[in-house]
Amino acid sequence: MSEPLKEMPEARLKRMRMRAWRRGTKEMDLVLGPWADAHLAGLSPERLDLFDALLAENDQDLMAWLLGNAKAPPELAGFLAEIGNFAQNRLRGV
Repeated sequence: MSEPLKEMPEARLKRMRMRAWRRGTKEMDLVLGPWADAHLAGLSPERLDLFDALLAENDQDLMAWLLGNAKAPPELAGFLAEIGNFAQNRLRGV
């Protein structure tokens, strides 16, 4: 049996950026899209894997975690805090 094709790095970044901007809810588009534009290209492979895992979560859970209405999974909590801080600073014009 042959191995599955490995996604090329450029294709992965393009897919992730598109998924960040086309979530399903406009609110999450506006949180994840700008963050992806600003940070994806500079992420380590481990952080890219983490962002990919985050993109697999549903918007309602992500929003609840970001707003502090529910506890985020430990493996995503710190990363979500970074993204939330970026979104807050962006809205404040910082």
